[in-house]
Amino acid sequence: MEYTTITTPERCYADFCLIPVGTGKASVAEEVAEVQRLLKASGLTYTMHSAGTTVEGSWDEVMRVIGQAHSVVHSKGVVRVQSSMRVGTRTDKKQTAQDKVKRVEDILAKEASSS
Repeated sequence: MEYTTITTPERCYADFCLIPVGTGKASVAEEVAEVQRLLKASGLTYTMHSAGTTVEGSWDEVMRVIGQAHSVVHSKGVVRVQSSMRVGTRTDKKQTAQDKVKRVEDILAKEASSS
């Protein structure tokens, strides 16, 4: 196998939590808001939740916007940024994060209606 020619997956979703370090503040809401503005401008599909954001698109677009999120926070004077991230890919079908949530909700609704 020629490893230098391996391509990245066509699509992915990444759930990431960006953490500004050493700001001296308990709240990071301003930094999170700036990242959300970036995600909106990116045109990618994203969903913010209480512990991070899920963003969907091509592998390269998703990784680029997460890198840009670091840059945006650095531009606000934060000298250290950490991110934790989970990334998922599929090759058998296209599936959005909302599709995954709906599948579980449908199972739960079916159980509720049969009891």
